[in-house]
Amino acid sequence: MESKLALWVKEQQTDNLALSCRVSKVLHREKTPFQDMAVVDTLQYGRMLVLDNIIQTTVGDEFVYHEMITHVALNTHPSPKRVLVIGGGDGGAVREIVKHTSIEKVVHCEIDGAVIEVAKKYLPEISCALDNPKVEIIIDDGIKHVRENKKTYDVIVVDSPDPIGPAEGLFSAGFYEDLAAALKDDGIFVAQTESPFINRDLIPRLYRDIAGIFPITRLFLANVPTYPGGLWSFTMGSKKYDPLGVDREKIPELKTRYYSPAIHQACFVLPPFVQELLK
Repeated sequence: MESKLALWVKEQQTDNLALSCRVSKVLHREKTPFQDMAVVDTLQYGRMLVLDNIIQTTVGDEFVYHEMITHVALNTHPSPKRVLVIGGGDGGAVREIVKHTSIEKVVHCEIDGAVIEVAKKYLPEISCALDNPKVEIIIDDGIKHVRENKKTYDVIVVDSPDPIGPAEGLFSAGFYEDLAAALKDDGIFVAQTESPFINRDLIPRLYRDIAGIFPITRLFLANVPTYPGGLWSFTMGSKKYDPLGVDREKIPELKTRYYSPAIHQACFVLPPFVQELLK
């Protein structure tokens, strides 16, 4: 009887939790100067980008993450013109940002240029706006970039990997202070801040650090199935504008699959167990 070889991507999300996806084809493997990178076709979520054996994005569920890390902040700011994206080499955040008509320039700062090139080749649905004339791609360290650019940006999106290795610096109070300095006087930043199920020790520290720097700090939630725990948090630091004060009737219509004016309001309604993390 003929047997079929089963290939699986397995992310060891914690010592006690793993997520596995069946793979139909390995499309690309590469060791860059920064990380091990792979693109695979999965039967459940389509094409998937994996860095150091950690799932970064999939065609099947990426829209949730990329819409929420961008549109909540961009629709909180009354007229965002200049935006910085740190990380996010797949280009999904950039794709969402250029949907806003007020945007004049998006600076995309990614430390590993190989991720951008692979995304362009294998993840065109996600990377499709990287060639937009409003987009400037800089291959550099995002921490260094914000230190060198004061009072430059209306909105900064920190689309970082997990706080491991080189990315640890993107989850520090010093970095948040540099972000504040890189923003204009009414600027906003937003970052992914991990899982309220898995990262219960990390989220309170991040929230406290951000709240100590920004007068308005808000945590909001979305469901991203391939990320640990499924429920994912984002934290916004704002110098002036409160996302809870946005008039949903004035939020522009955008072609989205998860974000909406109603979601803009609802995502800030936190379950009690998440509220407890922020006390």
